[in-house]
Amino acid sequence: MKALIFGADGFEDVELIYPYHRLKEEGVDTQIVSMEKGKITGKHGYSVEADAAFREIDPSKYDLLVISGGKGPEKMRLDESALEITRHFFNQNKPVAAICHGPQVLISAGVVSGRKATAWPGVIDDLKAAGARTEDREVVVDGNLVTSRGPKDLYAFGREMMKKVKEAT
Repeated sequence: MKALIFGADGFEDVELIYPYHRLKEEGVDTQIVSMEKGKITGKHGYSVEADAAFREIDPSKYDLLVISGGKGPEKMRLDESALEITRHFFNQNKPVAAICHGPQVLISAGVVSGRKATAWPGVIDDLKAAGARTEDREVVVDGNLVTSRGPKDLYAFGREMMKKVKEAT
């Protein structure tokens, strides 16, 4: 199993680091990707290395997509390669887990219409405008899609993300 985690400068530190380590604990080959390969820094100062740029990724080689939150999705949603990767995962019905502001990437990719989802409160109106059916819960699962509101919901997000990993293996 191989996973991609989307991140960009300003990511919510725990929303990238927790899924990354949780996946690694389960033996999942996990790569962090961003607009460019190299160091990205979270909004609380934690830095990680992006293993590749979005444009270098062949999404057919991956089984799970995780989209971290924070301020990074505002940048990621402007990268056409990130949107193409996201669309691939939805078109192939592969698991996608997005937390906090992460659903902004889903909105820009045009994949949330008719789907149940949740997000950070400031993103809810955008989800509704994109045609999603929003729920204010710690985690919402709709088929291949797992979404959560923010850091306080990481335990539920991680639990449901790992269920999708186990279903896919």
